[in-house]
This record gives sequence, C-alpha cells and structure tokens, in this order.
Amino acid sequence: MSTVTREIHLKTRPTGLPGPENFEIASRRLNEPKPGQLLVRNTWISVDPYMRGRMDERKSYIPPFQLDAAMDGAAVGVVEHSTDPAFSVGDAVVHFAGWRDYAVIDAAMARKLDPDLPAQAYLGALGFPGLTAYVGLTRIANARPGETIFVSAASGAVGSIVAQIAKLSGLRVIASVGSSDKADWLRNEIGVDAVINYRETSDLTEALATAAPGGIDIYFDNVGGDHLEAALALANDHARFVLCGMITGYNAGGAAGPRNIFQAIEKRIRLQGLIVSDHVDLIPEFDRKMSAWIKERRIQLRETIVDGLENAPDAFIGLFKGANTGKMLVRL
Repeated sequence: MSTVTREIHLKTRPTGLPGPENFEIASRRLNEPKPGQLLVRNTWISVDPYMRGRMDERKSYIPPFQLDAAMDGAAVGVVEHSTDPAFSVGDAVVHFAGWRDYAVIDAAMARKLDPDLPAQAYLGALGFPGLTAYVGLTRIANARPGETIFVSAASGAVGSIVAQIAKLSGLRVIASVGSSDKADWLRNEIGVDAVINYRETSDLTEALATAAPGGIDIYFDNVGGDHLEAALALANDHARFVLCGMITGYNAGGAAGPRNIFQAIEKRIRLQGLIVSDHVDLIPEFDRKMSAWIKERRIQLRETIVDGLENAPDAFIGLFKGANTGKMLVRL
C-alpha cells in the first residue's frame, strides 16, 4: 500500500522577512520504493538560515526552492521499507528530504546513524552546522592555541559549536549574542571568555575593544553589518576572517558592505567565504572527532524544539527573530 505524506511547499517568494502566507501544507501519495530506494518516516527536520536564499529566484551555490513543490533540507528518520540490502526496517538514517512526514529516497543518499548518539545531533553538532564550524576553524582560519577569536551569533547552531571547538582548541573566545539568557549560557556553561550582548550596547566596536584589548586574530562571521565593521576595526595584522553567513542581509536583498573595509588592506587581513559543501573531504575526520567529543560530554548539544510539521514555517521564521538557542529543530 502506498503512503500519503504531508509536505511543506513554498507558495510564493517572500519579499523581506518570510511570513506564513509564503508557505502551504499539501498532501500527496508516494510511489512505492523502487530497487535501491527507501521509504523513510521523518522524525526530525532541520530549518536553517541559508534556506532563506533558496526562496529567491537567483543563481547561487544551491538551486532555489521551486514554487508549489516540496521544500527540502536535512532530516532524520526511520526506515519503514527498504529495497536495498544495506538498510533494514528500523534503521535510523539522515538524509536531505526534509519538510515532509515521509519520503522515498535513493539509498545512496541516506546514511545510518550511530545508535549511541542522539539522532537529532546529526542535524546540528554532527551535521552540516557542526561541520561548518569545524571547517571554518581548522581549514580556513587555521586556528592556533592562544589566539583570540570573535564569534557573532555565537548562540546559534553554527556559532555555538564554533565557540566550543575553539575553547577545546585553546583559544580565547569572545561571543556576541542578542539576549541575557544566551549570554549567561555561553558564559556559565560553555565557558567563553567574554560575551557582548549587542542589544545592550550602543557601540559594538567599543564593546569589542573592551572585550579584546589585545585585538582579535580570527573573526567567524555569521551576521555581517556592524559586527563585521567592529571585527575589522579590532583585527590584528594578518587576521583571518571566516565569512560563513550575513544574516542581517538575508531579508534585505543583501548585506551592506563595511564602511571600514580598507582595514583589510592596511592589516593584510584574509577574508574567505565558506560554503561547507566544498569541504566534504573533511567529513570522516570531523565525524570521528565530534562523535568522541559528544560522547565525552565535551560538546554541549543545545536545541530549540518546535513540534509538528505544520509549525516548520514558524520555526524557520523564528531564526530571524532570535528565537533559537543552539540548533532549531522541528520534531515530527
């Protein structure tokens, strides 16, 4: 018997911040799995800021979402039917057919999970957010013990892992967040060295100067805008900037350029963009290290959970309002 699934469609392309009116929920009957395919019942789906760019009709590193079609993204689920000998009914897998209850996927696109680790960790610390943090610190920033790093959006899915790996690696970590609760978590539980609540300071550059009297060697950018300007102002000579995201511009048609960009020339700063799919060769190394850190409780898994597929759009919109601490997840 074929399976009926609910799925979230992009109904219209948003202008500015997306709203519920840009999404709709639809039902359709799935085809039976062909040889080499799996029927997966999703249990967790991921919503991530990069998805906002996919809602615009423009060329980018990943194709845009199509209107009136199922959206996709990282998800974790349980195999309910398998036509591939490598997978059995009941196997927990991670794949990319999220934003729906059920999916028929090629077995080659699924990966079995370690049963000794929380399944949803494969959407956060053990997924692309964690890999992004690891790649940015190790390959792009070439972080070294004793250096000072400034991390914007440091309580988010990527930023919180950056902060934790940096601390494990012997760096001095300065974090920027937008609430006192997030600041308390990073300071008291993660153990970062200084926290700036950007909503409580009128001059971010001055606040960063106070937190980093010796300047910064690395900036991990998730925000852009005034955070990037402050980092340029406080950067040491030959600093490395990891340009991961600029969420301030996602709903504004692009981020404004920093007014003090000439600092990059004067200080010989290296600014490099990061698209994690360029670095999949690091996955085995990352998996080994991150799995061990989680099992040893050296990495904290902080999550914000929204229940119900129908609430996935609200969870996504919440990312741009600071609604999450750690990874934003939708539990099905």
